[in-house]
Amino acid sequence: MNILDFAINYPDEETCREKFKQQRDQMGVTCRRCNCKEHYWLENKQAYECKRCQARQTLRSGTVMQHSNLPYRYWFVAMHLLTATKGSFSAAEIQRQLGHKRYQPIWEMVNKLRDVMGKRDDKYTLEGAIELDDAFFSTEISVEEKEKPLKRGRGSQKKTKVLVMAESKTVENPKPGKKPKKAGYLKMKVINDLKADTITKNVKEHVESTADLTTDDSTSYTKLKEHVHSHTTSVVPHEELPNVLPWVHTAISNAKRQLLGVYYKVKPEYLQYYLNQFCYKFNRRYFGENQFDRLLIAAVSCAPDFKSRIYNRNYCG
Repeated sequence: MNILDFAINYPDEETCREKFKQQRDQMGVTCRRCNCKEHYWLENKQAYECKRCQARQTLRSGTVMQHSNLPYRYWFVAMHLLTATKGSFSAAEIQRQLGHKRYQPIWEMVNKLRDVMGKRDDKYTLEGAIELDDAFFSTEISVEEKEKPLKRGRGSQKKTKVLVMAESKTVENPKPGKKPKKAGYLKMKVINDLKADTITKNVKEHVESTADLTTDDSTSYTKLKEHVHSHTTSVVPHEELPNVLPWVHTAISNAKRQLLGVYYKVKPEYLQYYLNQFCYKFNRRYFGENQFDRLLIAAVSCAPDFKSRIYNRNYCG
């Protein structure tokens, strides 16, 4: 929805809280003690009480807002800003828009939303024809690596390795100037190294065994044929790879451009959260105004694993 519709639909804290409760009631509440699905709603406690064992849980418990004291409307504004445009908003910009004094809770809120975006996408695996390649994203040097001599090339401490997988279906008679393939769903996963075992483990986790993979001739992909229907290796010069793997390279280019355009610097330990957001929005690029509603469902159904570590507001957005 646009900003005017958002202001009309969610004008105050009470409206946002009621919408959040409505969505949670619709999805159902499960008791964490006895797994009962029938509850009373205690208005004075703002909590659910199990009909069987009388165990209570708050409206925020088990959702993205768990352990957060920020207003519901803060969360709704953040979800709206993160889904309203093709680009993104940094946590610092969201803090300014909200007029909140402290940066830390806003930064944690935004990254928790990015975390549940990734959790939602992890529920689905890629299938059909798939392009696969690795990429190197520029990130800040970690504290542990700053004291070591700076390496160059693929092993540089300024680069973080990412595995990129995209569904790619061949288009018959493509229009002039258009790609010969049509993109489906996309996944980007931060990896520690480019060893064959690491690549294979990620493919087994995120790709169906019936898929048909296309990659370059890197030795990191030698074991993939054992876990998919077929594996095609393209032996072409590096400059021609974008023609063989068009959507993987397009996704890498767009993700890098977005990071450079919105965020000052990114620490490697938080890169996955930014990639979660990019992939989540790419995979729902045809949802239009429904992107907000889809993120609300993810926020209600998923509790984030995000844990705050030492951060510097100049390097995280």
